[in-house]
Amino acid sequence: MTGSSDRGSDEISRRQFVKTTAAGAALLVMRCTTGATGAQVATAAAAAGTPATSGPFTLSPLPWQADALEPYLSAGTMGFHHGKHHQGYVDKLNAAIEGTDLAGLSLEDIVLQSAGKPDMQGVFNNAAQTFNHTFYFEGMKPGGGGVVPAELADRMKSAFGSVEGFKEKLASAALSQFGSGWAWLVLDGGDLQVVATSNADTPLAHGQRPLATIDVWEHAYYLDYQNRRADYIAAWLEHLVNWDLALASLG
Repeated sequence: MTGSSDRGSDEISRRQFVKTTAAGAALLVMRCTTGATGAQVATAAAAAGTPATSGPFTLSPLPWQADALEPYLSAGTMGFHHGKHHQGYVDKLNAAIEGTDLAGLSLEDIVLQSAGKPDMQGVFNNAAQTFNHTFYFEGMKPGGGGVVPAELADRMKSAFGSVEGFKEKLASAALSQFGSGWAWLVLDGGDLQVVATSNADTPLAHGQRPLATIDVWEHAYYLDYQNRRADYIAAWLEHLVNWDLALASLG
């Protein structure tokens, strides 16, 4: 992981970060819910057109129709990425926490409690991937990209020299990520940074506030772009990213 955040930061400070900053407001965008009854879970899943899962978490519905991001991301990609991969992480998370004290916690607390603990790697992987994917899907919209809101653009200019400087840095991080992972725009100690995480790793585990993310696991783009990751990254930046959510997450 790039960036200045220290993985060894104690768990209490990381938990306080999530609970006492605007990151908590950004997490409210998440539609994965805890504490729901079985009937509520079944109702929510039916409304989303997805199978109900047994456990406290349910797959959040896409915030737009499956074909709404075409021609940049297809309904076929959404069917596999959201309906299969994302659903799979939710199902595995529910199975992993069944009958444990974790079942009563929020998704972000499960991520924080399991981060960096080898004996909880499976829990972390599935909780973090549930978080990452929900943030990714919420962070795109039809007609996205385009002009960056003025307040966020000013912060980008301060951190990266220009909006184009930010885009080049984000594209480089996403393109150079070896294997599976993510590239992010985050707020770290009051400063904007671009960071990359491997596999399921997430800025949430490092005390950073996510503002925007692009998924560069191959399942996110291979049906539409094959090995042309650079084309997918360009499409995300220019036509898909939801700058309104990024600005709201900035706080």
